[in-house]
Amino acid sequence: MNETKSQEQIDLEKDYEEYVKKITPTHNLYLQMLRAFITGGIICILGQALLDFAEKQMSMDKETAGSFCSLVLVLISVLLTGFNLYSSIVKFGGAGALVPITGFANSVAAPAVEFKKEGQVFGIGCKIFTIAGPVILYGIFTSWLLGLFYWIGKAMGWL
Repeated sequence: MNETKSQEQIDLEKDYEEYVKKITPTHNLYLQMLRAFITGGIICILGQALLDFAEKQMSMDKETAGSFCSLVLVLISVLLTGFNLYSSIVKFGGAGALVPITGFANSVAAPAVEFKKEGQVFGIGCKIFTIAGPVILYGIFTSWLLGLFYWIGKAMGWL
């Protein structure tokens, strides 16, 4: 069997390679890192402002102010997700918007918004933790496992 390629096949392959290069998005890593830094920084500045406000203006202790700050950041994230604005922030800031607590709140709220048309039980109830569920599950399991190792280490006198 003749394994040589015809000129038509070679031209087709070249055209395909050019097409792939043309439609493949190019990413500037340094620009992405800058955007993530700016986005995450703005979220952190907002969090620090909330923390300072709660401590100074509302006379909360550090622990209560921290809880207040977390709750407000989660609320803002869920509202922005509900109004379909958080996805624009993520598109701009990438990991800078996904890593903080606001990204976690978005990952819980987004499936609930997306699947609400399927009803309370099979939509929201079943789909709400599709993204965040594994994080919660493995986070709790890892904490339990490390706690068990710590307990055994204390019991054996290693720690």
